[in-house]
Amino acid sequence: MTESPTHTDESTTDVPGIGDMFPALTVETSMGKRSLPDDYEGQWLVLFSHPGDFTPVCTSEFVAFEQRREEFEDLNAELLGLSVDRVHSHIKWTEWIAENLDVDIQFPIIADDQGTVAQQLGMLHPGAGTATVRTVFVIDPEGTVRLRLTYPMEIGRNIDEVLRSLRALQKSDDDGVAAPADWPNNEKFDDQVLLSPPGTEADATARKAEAADDDDLNYYDWWFVTRDQ
Repeated sequence: MTESPTHTDESTTDVPGIGDMFPALTVETSMGKRSLPDDYEGQWLVLFSHPGDFTPVCTSEFVAFEQRREEFEDLNAELLGLSVDRVHSHIKWTEWIAENLDVDIQFPIIADDQGTVAQQLGMLHPGAGTATVRTVFVIDPEGTVRLRLTYPMEIGRNIDEVLRSLRALQKSDDDGVAAPADWPNNEKFDDQVLLSPPGTEADATARKAEAADDDDLNYYDWWFVTRDQ
């Protein structure tokens, strides 16, 4: 007899995963009420949680996100923060950042003081108390979750990686290709992209002939073909 797997509290909340539609939520933010994901329809949304306001690592992250905000906007992406703090805490914190670090945070922060949003999104982990761990959701213009990253509380996020992932997802959507490791700065393949493997023997045979006639294709085997940008 096979035993049923043991689930943690996080897994019982239907946490959205990659490929799932982001759940419809109405949230209070430091810049007013937002309806997710509807208010961001037609745009990419980068939603990220932090353990708490007035903490050193979180402060460094918010400064880093704001300093790169225009790069996200150039990719048709909006930033949205979240923690289990009240609106007035978010406001005082962003005022502190402006006064002491000379950075004006211009994206909203969800006030989830009851922890209901964080719980629904799996941002509260066992052992972390009521603090939200460093989770990133990348949601596409149709409201589908395309990426989820989770960092431990003591390590700040790499904003370059969030931007790289967003660019790679958009490249994949636009051109029907995949991005290799470290794209677009792969040590072996530079900024080349990967073609999807053929699905049939006939397609595999045709792929080799196609590569022979196309200088932009680099044929290693029928299942491993890169393409120059």
